[in-house]
Amino acid sequence: QVQLVESGGGLVQAGGSLRLSCAASGSTFSSYAMGWFRQAPGKEREFVAAISKSGGTTYYADSVKGRFTISRENAKNMAYLQMSSLKPEDTAAYYCAAQMTVYSYSYTLESMYHYWGQGTQVTVTS
Repeated sequence: QVQLVESGGGLVQAGGSLRLSCAASGSTFSSYAMGWFRQAPGKEREFVAAISKSGGTTYYADSVKGRFTISRENAKNMAYLQMSSLKPEDTAAYYCAAQMTVYSYSYTLESMYHYWGQGTQVTVTS
């Protein structure tokens, strides 16, 4: 099993940037594809971005494409989400998640991720 802890959330003005970090422990980090999801108040959790085990392939929701960048450092057991040009609608709790058994279609599916962090809050003010 892998344990995940997010950090880096906070309050930022629209147009600003934040970098979220996800620290993994307890298992071989490179065995997992990683994803970022978010949940705004009163809304369902939604896919934001994902990255393959090696880091060679990335996926993004249309709403963040061109503004957010997912990355990972397997040697450090870390995943990141660099967020730029933030908008008030990006306000949400952000969660990192891990999945071991990966299919081409599974990167964006919440149900395919079996390990989750506790979340970190991002608030974007206008």
